[in-house]
Amino acid sequence: MAAITAALVKELREITGLGMMDCKKALVESDGNMEEAIDSLRKSSGLKAAKKAGRIAADGTIVVKSDENGGTMVEVNCETDFAAKDENFLAFADKVASAAHAQEGTDVATLMSAGLEADREALVQKIGENCSVRRIVKYAGQVAAYIHSNAKIGVLVSQTGGDETLGRDLAMHIAASNPQFVSPDQVDQATIAKEREIYSAQAAESGKPADIVEKMVEGRIKKFLSEISLTEQGFVKDPDTKVEQLLKKEGAEILAFSRFEVGEGIEKEEIDFAAEVAQQLG
Repeated sequence: MAAITAALVKELREITGLGMMDCKKALVESDGNMEEAIDSLRKSSGLKAAKKAGRIAADGTIVVKSDENGGTMVEVNCETDFAAKDENFLAFADKVASAAHAQEGTDVATLMSAGLEADREALVQKIGENCSVRRIVKYAGQVAAYIHSNAKIGVLVSQTGGDETLGRDLAMHIAASNPQFVSPDQVDQATIAKEREIYSAQAAESGKPADIVEKMVEGRIKKFLSEISLTEQGFVKDPDTKVEQLLKKEGAEILAFSRFEVGEGIEKEEIDFAAEVAQQLG
């Protein structure tokens, strides 16, 4: 009998999108023959899930769970906005968020192995779309959250001091302004060096003296840092007040934040329906 290695099981999982135990069982029954294992799984109840597994899931929802000990935010994906509003999908996303909040750590594979993979496969069968849990973030202690009305953007903030209203206002600000860092001192030197190189090249073309060029570059760097740093941005409810000033006034500090936008960074498949129909018509 052929050895059923973890690599073989992993390969079958990637091909079919089905659970580890189902894939291992199919490989055992087929004596390690990949094609036979795939055929076996296609005949099983996992057929629909397997067929959908390769499709891009770039829509979905954001869910947050929190209590006095901290908060958790998850992104759960599906293929279309229609499915993202389906009550079965939303119930699954809520269950995922609750389980993620209860578990230690933010590893998606660990979360799914605790019984949620079977729920995911059942959901795929029911709604006919690929679904996946994309990412999890957790903060301990005092947190605040904001979910945009369409649940496509979510923010989780770790803070000290201030009250719930301040935390929610700042989370809303982050959702709207999309800062990349809490403060300028958190921006890595590689990012600053890259921007300085670009600005230096642009300023050099002005033909101005070197000392003027240097001042131009430093001014642009300062502006760049203010645009991507939460504390340097003008507060959305009062643009004349920097977030840093607001925090000092309220005796609060933002330790960290995460902003999830559904599908960000996922390359969506562009479908040419006219070409697709023409191809089917031969």
